[in-house]
Amino acid sequence: MTDTADTVPVPATAARSGRAAGRRGPDLPRRRRWRTGNVVVDVVLLAFAAVMAAPLLWLVSTSLTDPAHAFRLPPNWLPVEPTLGNLASVGDLVPFGQMALNSVTVSVIATVGSLVVSALAAYGFSRFTFRSRDGLFLVMLSALMVPAQLLIIPVFMLMRSLGLVDTLVALWLPALIQVFSIFFLRQYFNSIPRDLDDAAKLDGAGHLWILFRMIVPLSGPAVSAVAILVFEATWNSYFQPLIFISTPENMTLPLGLVALQSAQGGVEPTGVFAAITAVVLPVLVVFLVFQRHFVASIATAGIRG
Repeated sequence: MTDTADTVPVPATAARSGRAAGRRGPDLPRRRRWRTGNVVVDVVLLAFAAVMAAPLLWLVSTSLTDPAHAFRLPPNWLPVEPTLGNLASVGDLVPFGQMALNSVTVSVIATVGSLVVSALAAYGFSRFTFRSRDGLFLVMLSALMVPAQLLIIPVFMLMRSLGLVDTLVALWLPALIQVFSIFFLRQYFNSIPRDLDDAAKLDGAGHLWILFRMIVPLSGPAVSAVAILVFEATWNSYFQPLIFISTPENMTLPLGLVALQSAQGGVEPTGVFAAITAVVLPVLVVFLVFQRHFVASIATAGIRG
């Protein structure tokens, strides 16, 4: 006699659930290992971030600490008797406020102007077809291999012939031409379909409308990355202001820091720390504001197109 229990068919849903459970079983340890690996990576990255942020935190804390309580061991990670007098004491030796205004003026004009010039040049290399276009582009890229110390000689002669030496114009006018910015934007513009241009031209749009109302908004990550790089390079520039500027009223902050260090005997070290903090923080703020777009431009560099 045949046992009835052996002839009962197994439901299909139960069989599928059993197979699914069998597949999920071996995956559970793998998922736990994957999560454990992520935790380890996060801990390591946090440790590296703490090590990198510690000097900046100590710099800001010392710049706001009363000189009598600064430079203690262990170091003060939070200001002791916070004061803004350290930065105020710097103004007694150098025109720090005017230098800061000069740096802001030069950096903003150079950043905005170079973005406009670079976008126009990149659009021309990306969208126009003319004779020797690629050759001209290669010649322009070859300028990246020329050291800045060689380029400064003809630039200085040009500024002197124009009567712009010892003026802020001599600092931001040459900065309007950024070869790397043109190259970077041109590569990004090439990834934008030309069908959008054709559709805009059918509606009567011109090249400037297409560039500034369509191409540039679509290239937000690339434009933000270029803005960060140009602003940081102009703000921290020391070599070019050293060549062109001679009067303290036209100096920028990097030159002001050197002048302040030469007169360090008349100012507390905390004052020097306060001046360095005032130079570092604007660049840090600009990067934090545009970091999402900067990372997006890098992340999509090999995907677009």
